[in-house]
Amino acid sequence: MNFTFSDEQELLRETARKWLADRSPSSVVRALMETEGGFDQAMWRELADLGWLGMAIPENFGGAGFGFLEVVVLLEEMGRVLLPAPFFSTVVVAVPTLLAAGSDDQKAEHLPAIAAGSRRAALALTEPNGRWDLSGVETTYRPDGGSFVLNGTKSFVVDGHTADVLIVAARRPGSAGDEGISLFLVPQTHSGVASRRLETMDMTRKLAEVVLTEVRVGREALLGSEGGGGPVVERVLQKAVAGLAAEQVGGAQRCLDMAVEYAKVRVQFGRPIGSFQAIKHKCADMLVQVEGAKSAAYYAGWAAAEDNEELAEVSHIAKSYCSEAYFLCASENIQIHGGIGFTWDHDAHLYFKRAKSSELIFGDPAYHRRALARLLGL
Repeated sequence: MNFTFSDEQELLRETARKWLADRSPSSVVRALMETEGGFDQAMWRELADLGWLGMAIPENFGGAGFGFLEVVVLLEEMGRVLLPAPFFSTVVVAVPTLLAAGSDDQKAEHLPAIAAGSRRAALALTEPNGRWDLSGVETTYRPDGGSFVLNGTKSFVVDGHTADVLIVAARRPGSAGDEGISLFLVPQTHSGVASRRLETMDMTRKLAEVVLTEVRVGREALLGSEGGGGPVVERVLQKAVAGLAAEQVGGAQRCLDMAVEYAKVRVQFGRPIGSFQAIKHKCADMLVQVEGAKSAAYYAGWAAAEDNEELAEVSHIAKSYCSEAYFLCASENIQIHGGIGFTWDHDAHLYFKRAKSSELIFGDPAYHRRALARLLGL
């Protein structure tokens, strides 16, 4: 493994940071988080024009032909500014699912449209029971002639109410655990599909509930083989949490930068508060957490890009460590800012809420440590 990013990847980072600083300042984030969709269509088209939506899509399907590490670079910079766009749901989760399980016809239908910014997609996996693994899938499908009929309720679907197409995980009746899971491509406008935005603490990332009532789809909607969706979803989730870890690193770094910057200019008792030992300790602890999180997230991103056997382990490590690092940095940032850090007008609470939602989505740290222990046979 090369422990440094290439010159091209660093140039991508520099370009992304400049563009995001200009197009996604706090004022834009605050305005869009109050809207139902949570993103701006014009900005989404700009992301497509930049080539970011097709970054990890092969060139023969309209993409840029790069890999997951380039996506990691973008995610880290997006996490710094809390970019209000369905990039994570579409590019980090849906695209790998299509690449892993889709037929050539399905890829040709959806991937070029995603790269061009004319289609958004989301994975509908989790249900009201709150389980992030396949054992929590209770939505069912039944064969009916030459089609399938889906029934069930999905919850906590990232950008599920604005996605043009949903990748729905459903279970064959009578199966249990990781067995009998199939994936289906279901248009948002399909008869029997009803979605609504959920009210959540983190207004910068939209979650939705999707109800499927006697949704009839043809054989062409089956993504991959019938009953073979389990291993695909497991691998996609490993990549998703690796990507989320990179996003968490960006947010944690921004919290550290905000805290240090404020500690230098806030004067108390005739001296900058950064000169007090207690504040120094807080900032030093944040730095240690951020640097450790970077190591974990970058390694997980590399494993995802290589699609190697280490990904199963390191994705759990990255998600658990980066979740706690981000939340600590977001909490300490508020503490260092004192009274102003608790106000609505300051951005500290936006990062605190994103840190908490990112900690919980796709499983909290305890969930991933238990999964890692089972994987290692402990």
